[in-house]
Amino acid sequence: MKIVIAPDSFKESLSALAVAQAIEKGIKAVLPNASTICIPMADGGEGTLATVLQATAGQSRELTVLDALGRPRTAQWGWLPKQTALIEMASAAGLEQVAPIERDPLRADTFGVGQLMLAALDAGADTIVLTAGGSATNDGGVGMLRALGVRWLDQHDQLLPAGGAALLNLARIDASGLDPRLSRTKIMIATDVNNPLCGPKGASATFGPQKGATPEMVSLLDEALSRLADFSAQVLSRDERNSPGAGAAGGLGFAAMAWLNAQMRPGAALVAELVSLDQAMQSADLAFTGEGSMDAQTLQGKTPMGVIEVAQRHGVPVIALVGRLGDGYQSLYDVGLTAAFSLANGPLALEQACQQAAELLEARASDIMRTWLKAAGARTRHH
Repeated sequence: MKIVIAPDSFKESLSALAVAQAIEKGIKAVLPNASTICIPMADGGEGTLATVLQATAGQSRELTVLDALGRPRTAQWGWLPKQTALIEMASAAGLEQVAPIERDPLRADTFGVGQLMLAALDAGADTIVLTAGGSATNDGGVGMLRALGVRWLDQHDQLLPAGGAALLNLARIDASGLDPRLSRTKIMIATDVNNPLCGPKGASATFGPQKGATPEMVSLLDEALSRLADFSAQVLSRDERNSPGAGAAGGLGFAAMAWLNAQMRPGAALVAELVSLDQAMQSADLAFTGEGSMDAQTLQGKTPMGVIEVAQRHGVPVIALVGRLGDGYQSLYDVGLTAAFSLANGPLALEQACQQAAELLEARASDIMRTWLKAAGARTRHH
């Protein structure tokens, strides 16, 4: 019996690999001769880099870059087969690197992300995959583009300072210095965000508050990003502000699509390609997936959805083991999920559940396999 185990991490509890290993242990307790394949998964959020490197035997590389507030930090990026670079933008400009009291969405900046992209180009990358989750920024990606050679100027032809608020004074864009290697490089962005750049569902209104933006800041930043889109459209003769995903990572999605011809991809689907999940799923009898909390939002491209889509192509049933089943998780049954189970076998505090996650995963996987085998035996006798 071939079983593919492809879960996401359980935040603040277990890595994706640890989740997969716990499920595998539970399966083997019941079916020791099962052929199990553990493929840690992610959906483009924080932790995607580590997960993909584990699954592909990619190389981890380091570079000193500027973080969202312009401070030096050591960021990681990945070198994968087929001349592919994987850049986790949160490693350079992530929200978790900025203490709550220091968060400043008016001046937070994506320059460090551009520095990582330059390192990838220097290494000879033909493809750059950029994960867009966990950003501290709301600068429309202008910091990234500044590192790549674009100059953002005010009415006096002076360079604008870092940050989204400065775009209110944008008067001219000089893109003559944009690194020419980018035109020969395929750029993909992994995200489950479909927001436009501006407006009530845009980057500033939707994600600005979690980065420290007050209502007044949200209004100012939205105006600034609208100005960025206006001037970009003049230069490029096309307007990407309303494209799905333009609002990802504080508008980084807009910059990448408009200026770098980047392709937006659902994070889980893109990760599934990088870790060869399709190949692993061939001739499988069963697949397991999971995440910390499963609800209606899982449909929007989170890891279980990506696993279900691959499994559906091969006719493989999928069982999800999750920390919590939230509102609307049943909608996943309509797209191919076979069954979903939460880990807790009774009332359990969150802290306790996190501590016991591995044991609970193992026990639940064993329970499921016992049921699966009994049902398979019953079908055999019936026929």
